Amino acid sequence: VTTADAPQRIEAKYQISFKTKLWEGIVGDHGYVWAGYTQSSHWQVFNSAQSRPFRETNYEPELGVAFTTPYQVLGWDVDLLSVSFNHQSNGRDLPRSRSWNRIVGQVGLERGDWLVMLRPWWRIPEAEADDDNADITRYVGNGSIQVGYGTDSHALSTTVSHTFNPKQSRGAVQMEYFFPIKNTLRGYVQVNHGYGASLIDYNHSTTSVGVGVTLVGW
Repeated sequence: VTTADAPQRIEAKYQISFKTKLWEGIVGDHGYVWAGYTQSSHWQVFNSAQSRPFRETNYEPELGVAFTTPYQVLGWDVDLLSVSFNHQSNGRDLPRSRSWNRIVGQVGLERGDWLVMLRPWWRIPEAEADDDNADITRYVGNGSIQVGYGTDSHALSTTVSHTFNPKQSRGAVQMEYFFPIKNTLRGYVQVNHGYGASLIDYNHSTTSVGVGVTLVGW
């Protein structure tokens, strides 16, 4: 990149996500195939000097297989076992193109109002000539752990991603608090610090504080 951008510190972010079952009962009466999609955009809505551009948009389709289980571990219900193929890209041309593919595992544990989600991933290697971000796992990590506590109205959630490598100790932490506004509309406060808030700056540590609304909880 030869010309530096001049983004403002205050911007808007919005995210659209959905997930649906495609096929139930893949092994007898157990398991299902699911598909998901997330699109998140960072919008410089207050930056009139640069015509209010979208600083970054990330596209993330995913296809996976999941099983609910009757197992318990140390008093925790193992409610979900899942493995999926995940693609993430920003749809831009070089030199700002960013993309990667990975296999993601998920283990969901619940006990009362508590939730723990373990999410390790393995990046699918690419040819060096086609790799726009060969070192991405050195910054965004090789997995994440989410711990949440929620009631019918309020919820707290902390997600930590990490490289799990003491020689390259990087990653990110995100903390969120959700509170009711009206019906299914919730407000939230979010604090994020570390790498990978968006693909374009995956190798730059950033800190952000946000206040917003959401139609679903964590």
